[in-house]
Amino acid sequence: MTFSDNYPYSPPTFKFNRPIFHPNIYSDGKVCISILHAPGEDEQSGERAEERWSPLQGVETVLRSILLLLDDPEISSPANVDAGVMYRDDREQYDQKAKETVAASKQDIPEGFEMPKTLNEAPPVKFVDDDDFWAGGGDSEEEDDFGASDSSGEDMEMDEDEEEQEEDDDETAE
Repeated sequence: MTFSDNYPYSPPTFKFNRPIFHPNIYSDGKVCISILHAPGEDEQSGERAEERWSPLQGVETVLRSILLLLDDPEISSPANVDAGVMYRDDREQYDQKAKETVAASKQDIPEGFEMPKTLNEAPPVKFVDDDDFWAGGGDSEEEDDFGASDSSGEDMEMDEDEEEQEEDDDETAE
């Protein structure tokens, strides 16, 4: 998944590193799905604005949509016409090609990797202690203040007039 500088106002792109034979995946591995199309109505494709990208959507929404699409292709407007026709007319041959794709993709799995069967079996998340994040590291005071007020270097004591005003305000409040 790739994000532009204009994210979340523009959708990310999604591309499989190993192209998949699927009606909604181009031969270069890019996914064709409404949720990844620019916001707004598209009269030419017939996509309504609510089917397309919106800044309210996020990575989880995109991934869920892609998983659903993989399981239930949209064959009325396929990105891969051959896969769409095969899916519609010869499901057995399509399923065989899908199995071949899965078998080929297994070559990408690192040696010794074991897929967890449940969340309890998943390897623990490794916490990266990034001390540099908390270290100032900036060359000037402006870079080190993390948005703090500019009054940090000034004398913060009240003068006599301010002290008297504060006392008067306290008496008035009582």
